[in-house]
Amino acid sequence: MSRVNFVLDTSVFIEHIVENAPFRSKAEELLRRGMRRETSVFVIPQVLSETLYVSSRIYRFAGVEEFNEKALEYVMWIAESFNVYDPVSLYVNAGELRKRLGIALTDCYVIASAEALGAKAVFARPEKEMLRVMGSVRDVVLFLAET
Repeated sequence: MSRVNFVLDTSVFIEHIVENAPFRSKAEELLRRGMRRETSVFVIPQVLSETLYVSSRIYRFAGVEEFNEKALEYVMWIAESFNVYDPVSLYVNAGELRKRLGIALTDCYVIASAEALGAKAVFARPEKEMLRVMGSVRDVVLFLAET
């Protein structure tokens, strides 16, 4: 990977905590590079909220006794370790993307953030709705398999 800034989607953080996830090692490496400040890693509040919800469910399913606390610890670690990006202009840009692309609102926030920061929006893998609009966002979107 060259020196590029990244805005991470929830799927990257979930890939990081699921032991048998196909791109776990890629997610770990990307987070490691961010921790070492070899690249700038950004996260948005919507991704933090989604990560809290999804990781709590994963920890509960895995039998972790204090699954809510574990999920909160993980999200707090993310927020303290990486750059939280949340300017007011992002709300408008994400809404405009949602109107134009018709994909998940959080994905629009991730893409709008990447566009504003001159960064790459990183997702674990392409979802069906993302594939439909790849022509419009390919220059800013990156998948873990490509890192």
